Amino acid sequence: MLTVFERTIARRYLLPARSEAFIFLVAAISMVAVMLGVAALIIVMSVMNGFRVELLDRIVGLNGHALIQGYGGRLDNWEDLLDKARKTDRVVSASPLIEQPLLATFNGRVEGIIVRGNDSENIQGLNTQLVSGNVNDITAESEKIAIGVGLAQNLGARVGDRITIINPQGRATPFGTVPREISYEIGAIFEIGVYDFDKLFVIMPIPDAQTLLLSGDSIGMIEITTENADEVNEIIAPLIPEVGNKGIVVDWQSLNASVFDALKVERVVMFVILSIIILVAVFNILSSLIMLVRAKTRDIAILRTMGASRRSILKVFVFVGTVVGIIGAGAGTVLGLGLLAVRQPIVGGVQYLTGATLWDPSVRFLTELPSKTDPWEVVLIVILAIGASFLATLFPAFKAANTDPVQVLRYD
Repeated sequence: MLTVFERTIARRYLLPARSEAFIFLVAAISMVAVMLGVAALIIVMSVMNGFRVELLDRIVGLNGHALIQGYGGRLDNWEDLLDKARKTDRVVSASPLIEQPLLATFNGRVEGIIVRGNDSENIQGLNTQLVSGNVNDITAESEKIAIGVGLAQNLGARVGDRITIINPQGRATPFGTVPREISYEIGAIFEIGVYDFDKLFVIMPIPDAQTLLLSGDSIGMIEITTENADEVNEIIAPLIPEVGNKGIVVDWQSLNASVFDALKVERVVMFVILSIIILVAVFNILSSLIMLVRAKTRDIAILRTMGASRRSILKVFVFVGTVVGIIGAGAGTVLGLGLLAVRQPIVGGVQYLTGATLWDPSVRFLTELPSKTDPWEVVLIVILAIGASFLATLFPAFKAANTDPVQVLRYD
């Protein structure tokens, strides 16, 4: 805490005279640098947090937290295993699933697809992600399917059109294997928000998928959703002995390990690199305080002769430098949060002006720039900026406090 005397001196040094405008300019630049560094850190860390959360939500929303996969893509006598999975503690839901890469054609266009056979409950869950159509019409034997918006664009198909799905593993005939081709009406078009999913997935009822794939009553896997995605390994552990030699149990972390590991490394690297911006700003604070101390050496000596203690002088200069850091950190927090709030219009505006694609869904997986601000992370960034600013004040503050008034005023 500063006394009235110390606050008065500190206020005077924060707003120097016109003759010392250069020192004030350096301090202002330091404050702006801290502001930009804090804003950059908040923006980048929030975007990377949002990318992880959005990617996890959308991948898990389509694939669940864990899968029981049958060997060879077939899981026979799966009803008992499904019942045990549903009765497992902390398992929210479990449902049968079929997934197979095939081909689709429409008006001469051919696209690689992934046919996904879902139960009626999961198909109804697409209601929140619909672009057009109605999933209520997609029932067993209805010959209606739902496709991703990217696939619809690539095929040039709309709701009501009929596309042909080709299964190369058709029926054997005396003339060889004849690919199986079945025509389906597009009943709905959905957008998950993950580019690869929207470009590839075709969703249909399980009976239709079994008919298309000639798989009888077998399925490909069982999809499991748990109460906590981060504790999925502990939750599904009791199911592993039940699966036995029928297949394997994999969780979302294993299925997407490369993506999320890359995000972790990138997140740490970006934090370290952008922290350097704050350190550069801190060196500016250091240099501005050193110049201020040199400019005020005579004033400091006079204050010492008038009774000001070394501690008071030390506190004044520490306060001056720390205030610059606090103002910069506060302004940076406001700037960062403000830019995050309008991030999508900014991206769109820059793309419109430059003609460049800043956010390519085919590379970034997600169709929009995500953001999720962690309050504790913001607090950590602000503490980092203020703490570094405080440390930068110590050398010039001790230099000022150790000013010898006899040496300074000897010839006055």
